[in-house]
Amino acid sequence: MSDKGFIRNHNPRGDTLYGIEMMVDPEFRGMKLSRRLYDARKELCRDRNLARVIIGGRIPGYRKYAEEMSAREYVERVIDKTFVDPVLTAQLANGFVLQGLIPDYMPSDADSRGYATYCEWLNYDYKRGAKRRYHHTVEPIRLAIVQYQMRTISGFDEFAKQCEFFIDTASDYKSDFVLFPELFTTQLLSFATKSRPGEAARQLHEYTPQYLDLFTELAVKYNVNIVGGSHFVVEENVLYNVSYLFRRDGTLGKQYKLHVTPSERKWWGVTPGSRVEVFETDCGVVAILICYDIEFPELVRIAASKGAQIIFVPFNTDTRHGYLRVRNCAMARCVENQLYVAVAGCTGNLPFVENSDIHYAQSAIFTPADAEFARDAVAAECNANIETMIIHDVDLELLRRHREGGSVQNWNDRRRDLYKITYTEGETSHEI
Repeated sequence: MSDKGFIRNHNPRGDTLYGIEMMVDPEFRGMKLSRRLYDARKELCRDRNLARVIIGGRIPGYRKYAEEMSAREYVERVIDKTFVDPVLTAQLANGFVLQGLIPDYMPSDADSRGYATYCEWLNYDYKRGAKRRYHHTVEPIRLAIVQYQMRTISGFDEFAKQCEFFIDTASDYKSDFVLFPELFTTQLLSFATKSRPGEAARQLHEYTPQYLDLFTELAVKYNVNIVGGSHFVVEENVLYNVSYLFRRDGTLGKQYKLHVTPSERKWWGVTPGSRVEVFETDCGVVAILICYDIEFPELVRIAASKGAQIIFVPFNTDTRHGYLRVRNCAMARCVENQLYVAVAGCTGNLPFVENSDIHYAQSAIFTPADAEFARDAVAAECNANIETMIIHDVDLELLRRHREGGSVQNWNDRRRDLYKITYTEGETSHEI
């Protein structure tokens, strides 16, 4: 072989295998060594779940035609098989696609006149959610926030179609998370047998297996992590308001609502949970706090101490006043803990479904308030009270830099010599 092929150690993109291509002398071609080398690279790419192989390849055959035509004209002739190039022809035969020419790539390569081809091979087995993306801190996380319209429906299948529409759309935009609102499953009560609110909430629990199966399947099918709003669940004859995280690898996370509103207690008889959970995902550590919970600063402080960088808040409010309590507290939590908070609520009406008849929402993604972020600390927001979805990227590396060098550093400047938060998990107490 006239050149030794190798894979570069420097890999600026975590999903790509880079290399400088080799030229194989004719006596080796009979042994199909070239194809075996290409196949080995492809197998390495598949084994490591990389999206592509990118190579800078020589065009040594160009020296014969450099005085007659440009490098572009030469490679076009190779592609249409008028010419045979010792390197490019082999690349094309092995499934690589020419994406461009790079001048002065190797100035010492007289045969190629310093040019290199930029070629790419795509791994069709690549699974975007299979690797732990948060090791690549500069890669943004894409959030899709659903502002869901409550309307009368005739059955669970109609509910499923509405949900799949939003998840499918979010997947088309390559979102990492989809957030649905709190208790949007009360839409199922629009066709249920009418009963007292407390009985209706427990009746809603009967759809829990279908709900869990639906969102687990959709998370895997569309390769997106889904925060499935929240749903009434009965466990040991006790009613809870529970939010599930459906990871795109098929696993589940579960957060109980910790603070029950007076109306939830009065109308439905909801019992509060007892633990702040955080969830490891392929995009970092996240937490879920359901509606009223975001109005208690201690909970976000606990989640942040456990490593959460994004707080998802499914909410359900009936008036603008209620919405503003959620919104203003969510924005405060961003400042206090230097993290992102995404909130998603319902709009529309459900006539004759008690305590879930009217809705008001303006779903949004909030950031810390500093120069690195949006001027008003709102990364993106929906128009108020219409059914829609917003999609926006958040940058965890920007968040890290803000904690270390922001104009103010609320998280680091806590006066723990004056005050601390003590919380219990099981029989163990913790201080932060």
